[in-house]
Amino acid sequence: MQVTGAMASVTAATATVARIDADIVDSALTAPRGGRVQYRVAQPGEVLGSGGKVLNLVDLSDVYMTFFVPEAAAGKLAIGSDVRLILDAAPQYVIPARVSYVASTAQFTPKTVETASERQKLMFRVKAQIDRDLLVKHLHLVKTGLPGVAWVKLAGQADWPADLAVKVPK
Repeated sequence: MQVTGAMASVTAATATVARIDADIVDSALTAPRGGRVQYRVAQPGEVLGSGGKVLNLVDLSDVYMTFFVPEAAAGKLAIGSDVRLILDAAPQYVIPARVSYVASTAQFTPKTVETASERQKLMFRVKAQIDRDLLVKHLHLVKTGLPGVAWVKLAGQADWPADLAVKVPK
């Protein structure tokens, strides 16, 4: 009988350890992708429901600049068009990017749009996506939210001026 009781104790202990291991695995925080912590949403000791947010992460392999162009320019831009970005914080660099989005409707307009000249003031949102490989190569330098200037070519065959030649950190 003692052997059976000892076996039952070992089995119960094994089940308890397995349950604890499962609880630890279930309690582990995981992010859907890699990134830099922007800020902490929940504080230590807070109780969160399933799927609750703990940290705000920024995916540094998916960085873009949003800018606005007038209606005439928006009509000439194509997805994939070349863009050059110059950040205020790093004016010595000219960062290559590509148009990844052009809004289908104007983002803001004058109060009244009655004439052709007023329609030319319609502004369309454009996103310029920076190449993922370039971002990963310089991940330690990547910052988000920095202001800058975006340059686009409306004549597809035109060459970039010398001062807009790509210059990225080595």
